[in-house]
This record gives sequence, C-alpha cells and structure tokens, in this order.
Amino acid sequence: MCSRTECFPKSSRRSLSVLCTLPVGYRSLELMSLRKTLPAFAFATRDRSFVFSTHHGYQRSVQALHSTKTNTQEEHVSFSNNISIDFEQTKEAYKSKDTLELLRSLVVFKLCTYDILVDKNKEIIDLSRKLLGQKMFEQFMKMTFYGQFVAGEDHQSIRPVVQKNQAYGVGAVLDYSVEEDLSQEDAERKEMESCMSTSEKESPGADHREKKFTAHRKFGDRREGVTSARTYFYADEAKCDQHMETFLKCIKASGGSSEDGFSAIKMTALGRPQFLLQFSEVLVKWRRFFSFLAAKQGKDGVEVLEQKLDLEQLQICLARLGAQGNIQSCFSDGRLHSSGMVDMLDWNSLIDERTKISNLLVVPNLQTGQLEPLLSKFTEEEERQMKRMLQRLDVLAKHAVENGVRLMVDAEQTYFQPAISRLTVEMKRIFNTDKAVVFNTYQCYLKEAFDNVSMDVELSRREGWCFGAKLVRGAYMYQERSRAAEIGYEDPINPDYECTNRMYHRCLDYVLEEIEQNKKANVMVASHNLDTVKHTLRRMNEMGLAPTDKKVYFGQLLGMCDQISFPLAQAGFPVYKYVPYGPVNEVIPYLSRRAQENRGFMKGVQMERDLLWKELMRRLASGEVFYTPAF
Repeated sequence: MCSRTECFPKSSRRSLSVLCTLPVGYRSLELMSLRKTLPAFAFATRDRSFVFSTHHGYQRSVQALHSTKTNTQEEHVSFSNNISIDFEQTKEAYKSKDTLELLRSLVVFKLCTYDILVDKNKEIIDLSRKLLGQKMFEQFMKMTFYGQFVAGEDHQSIRPVVQKNQAYGVGAVLDYSVEEDLSQEDAERKEMESCMSTSEKESPGADHREKKFTAHRKFGDRREGVTSARTYFYADEAKCDQHMETFLKCIKASGGSSEDGFSAIKMTALGRPQFLLQFSEVLVKWRRFFSFLAAKQGKDGVEVLEQKLDLEQLQICLARLGAQGNIQSCFSDGRLHSSGMVDMLDWNSLIDERTKISNLLVVPNLQTGQLEPLLSKFTEEEERQMKRMLQRLDVLAKHAVENGVRLMVDAEQTYFQPAISRLTVEMKRIFNTDKAVVFNTYQCYLKEAFDNVSMDVELSRREGWCFGAKLVRGAYMYQERSRAAEIGYEDPINPDYECTNRMYHRCLDYVLEEIEQNKKANVMVASHNLDTVKHTLRRMNEMGLAPTDKKVYFGQLLGMCDQISFPLAQAGFPVYKYVPYGPVNEVIPYLSRRAQENRGFMKGVQMERDLLWKELMRRLASGEVFYTPAF
C-alpha cells in the first residue's frame, strides 16, 4: 500500500526493477522499466523532498519492420519521377483471384447492403445451422462470408491464402479472431467484476476516481457499437495465459508462413483491465497538471511539445501554490532535453522512476499538497495480477524477436489507451533498439491523436529507438461518444469525418517527415480510403521516399480493397492484409458484428463492386472465365 505522504522520487534516473517470477517455462519480465530495461519489478520507492498543494480548477478540456534505405539518390529521383499507379486497372488488381472468388466477393458485398439480412444475421445463422447441419453449414460459410474475410481455421490452413498473397507481393498481419460468445448480461457482469478494485468494492466512491476511468454497467459490453475489433473480457489469470499461448502460436505461424510478417495483440486479453483503467487515469492526471502549470507561464493553447516551462519560474509557481521542496533537484544531472526548460516528456520522466506498481498509481492532490495513491487499498493479489500482464507482454515481444515477426499492439477504448500506449512505449525502448519490432496503433479520430504521435516520435528521437506506428481512423467512435455523453465528460472524438481525415493526414505527414529526416521511423498506413493512399504517395514523391526503403507500409483487411492492395504491391510498396483466422463457429461472433457494423461501409463500396463487375466482364469477353492465378 502507498503512503499518503509520498513525495516525488529522487533525482537519480534508473530503470524500474521488476523482480517477478513467471510460471514454469516463462521468462522473467523486462518490461516496465520506464527508462531502459525492466530487469525487475520489485522496487523500493525513493522519496523526494518535494510536495505541492493548490486549489481546484486546473482541468483542460493512429507497421512495419526496419529496412535499409536505398543506396543512391538516383533511386529516389527515379522513383519520384516515375511513380504512377492506376487503381482502376482491374486485370492487375485481381490477378490473384480466380473467377469464382470474384463472384463470391460480388455476392457477399451485395448481401451486406440489405438491412434485413444484417439485422437478423444471428437468427439467420442459427436457422441455417439447424437446416443444413453443422458440417454443411460450415461448408456454406467457407463458400461465402467466412471464405471472404477469414483465411482459415488454424495456422496450417491459412498458409495457402498467405502464400498466394505473398506471391503477389502482399504480406500478412495475422490475427486469431476467436471471440467468446457471451450474452450482453454476462459481458457486463465480467466487465464490472474485472474493472473494480478491492478498494472500490469495499468502499464505493471513497477514492474519488474520475467517472471516465471507472466501470459503468451500461457500457460494460465493450462489443456494443464497435467496428471490426475483437473484444476480450477478463475471466481469470488462467484465461489470460491461454490468450498469451494463442498469441504465441499466432507469432510462430506468422514467422513460418510469411516473410517479414506481423502479428496483432490486444492488451485487454493479457490481464485484468482494472490496471489499464487505473494507470490511464494516473497518466492523464499528470499530463493535466503539467498543462495547468504551463498555463501559469502563458503556454496554454500551444502545441504540446511547445509547452516548455522555465525551471526557475516553475519553482516560484509551485511555491506560490503551497509546494514544499526543490523541484530543480528532480531534473538535475543534465536530465532536461533543453537546459533550464521542462517539457512534457521531461515531466513524464518523473513517473518513469516510480518502482512498485502500486507506487505508479499516484496522482497529484491539489488540496492536500501531496502525491497520493489513486486507491486507498491495493492488495498483494492485485499487484501480482498487474505484474503478470507485464510478464505476458514481455514473453510475446521476445517471442516475436526470436521468430522475426513484428508485434502490432491494437488500440482500444480511450479509458484504456493511455496505459496501453505507455506500456507499448516501454516495449519499444527494450525491443526497438536496432529495428522496429513493436508497433503502436494511433486512432486518428481522437482529438489528441497528433499530440500522441508527436510526443512518441520526439521521445524516440531523444532516446534513440526506432519509432513504429500503425495509423487508423478508429474503431470505437459510436461507443466512445455515447459513453462520454451519458457519463458526463468531454467527447474525445473529432466532430466530423472531415476533421478525422485532416487529423489522419496531419499525423501521417509528421511521421513521413520524421522518416525523411531520420530513417529509424516506420509507419503503416492502415486505410481503405483511396484519397489517403494517394495523399501518401504524393507526399512520398515530394520527399523522395522510395517504396524500396520499406519505411512506409500499407494495410487493408483480407477480402476487401484488393483494387488498392495489389496495385500498390505490384508497384513495389510493402503491403499487408490484416488476416483473421480461427474455427468457423468461434469466428462467427466476430463476422456477425462486422456485418452489422460495416453495413454503411459495404453500401459505400460501389467503386469496388463496379471494378469487380468490370473484371468479370473482361474475363468473359476475353475467354478467361477459367483463369487460375499462378503462384
């Protein structure tokens, strides 16, 4: 348990230590070193003689491996002068598909536009299973929806799909997409149990937690209103170990079936989500307090990395607020990036040195003038559960390195994401020293997306590791907006689609500029938006970035947007399909929700349907009806 009179840690920077023992066969954790490595996670908290107090009123309301750069400038010039991709050339776009696959795509895309079929898909699936029997039902699914969007049942059966795509230049991001088929009531019950600490259960409301970072039964079923993202609910530690084993098999399958492949993981599958909620709240409150102090020095409203506090003025300001101690001792020994100035990354380094997990969960209390624990009680079992989550992450990252696979950490809801992003940065510090192995996902529909991207890029510059990012628009918009409105906090989502597009392109441009200046950065443009793809190509042209540099990757879902993926691949760009796999019956919840949540998208793929018809007619006219892809 943390002391309520705990102060800032001492000035000497050191790695967080995590002395924990893994289950038999696992490796020791080296993950939460909020600086270099995490040799251990048993720690003695170091006190600093600095506490502060003040008043209320300070709140303020979006992959890839490393690769070598091209050897000559002439290669860049040649690329810059000659890049031209025709996304309507159907013969090239669909050369990996036989005619039956074209017909299947047309049928599936069309069926997804009928509201009655989508709304009643669960009932239709159940009826079909009864009428056809299990064996014929599975065969029917493999001929239609499952066959369109899922590669196979296990790592052996997915190989033909993965290898065929690879023969045409398209790699794989493997994702074992099995979901537990829970009722809404069971999902809500599990979420409430796993997101509440012992302290909250024993004394509800006593810890004054923020509403955003506490569990709410109405939003306990995190599957509701989610677009194309599988969801995990915590059952127990044994189940988390099973999820880790599944991810390990996925990493092994990726290493065995696809060169330079990716494997996707979700942190909520690897531990009790209570810790992600609590650590996210801590990180957000520390960031808010820095912004409050920046406003005191007239730095409010500027870009986050431009908020630089004069150290002497900071000391005076904190003293006026009732603080005790010397803030300058916290940033001694040349620890500041800019002499005499403290920016957000310098400020975040203070929490880097918290040692015990329970000691990480401390926040500034502006009434008492102390750093206080977020929870009045943090049990030893809760401490062990949090350590195990970090251990599992460490095991996965090491396994990815051993198998030559990149690890893509999926984004999740905003009340989990600050912790997920922070833990992913810790993995990058350890495993991205020579090349980008670990990639974080940035959701560009968030208002703070650019701040998140720019801070992580700057941190990678300062510390010398390889930045890896996947940029997406986002999967939780409807759920996030509904939850914010119901519970009563600021909507974290951009106001409209155009704002999200601008945010996506702004984040993308920033990373591309970093790639131009520092070849250690990598980005996956995970988008079905043709305008975004064309924007990327145009910016690469302007910067002289060649596809052979393999710093900019493109990603689309299996079974969709082949007219984008394959022309890009044939032009030499690194392209990846997000490849779900798993047994038919266990993937159906995932497919069912995808049909429901993507009906609007399916109605909008008129261009893709037109191109499929165009290619089908071309084959009929040219006598290529029985065309078979060669690979």
